[in-house]
Amino acid sequence: QVQLVESGGGLVQAGGSLTLSCAASEGTITMGWFRRAPGKAREFVISINSRTGGTTYSRDSDKGRFTISRDNAKNTVYLRMSGLKPEDTAVYYCAAVVRGSTWSIWGQGTQVTVST
Repeated sequence: QVQLVESGGGLVQAGGSLTLSCAASEGTITMGWFRRAPGKAREFVISINSRTGGTTYSRDSDKGRFTISRDNAKNTVYLRMSGLKPEDTAVYYCAAVVRGSTWSIWGQGTQVTVST
């Protein structure tokens, strides 16, 4: 079974930047990021198709702040986040689609905390 390993979370001041990485043990169809803020449900953030590079954003307002990229040779995706806000504080989860269109593989999550 495909496994995902995330890294790059941490504490950053508002307005700062952070890059998350997610390495898959095998190739995938699509990889993406979800997040769960305190007291809230998990929500989709962004994804990238491993073959085409096409990206999908949850919100248009994130297009200027969040960028997803991939290195297929390493089966790794990167989430570059800039202009971070306190409301971006959450556990960020990497996920992958390996068959069909279901997000079936999940990483362990990495904490991102944005301070004021």
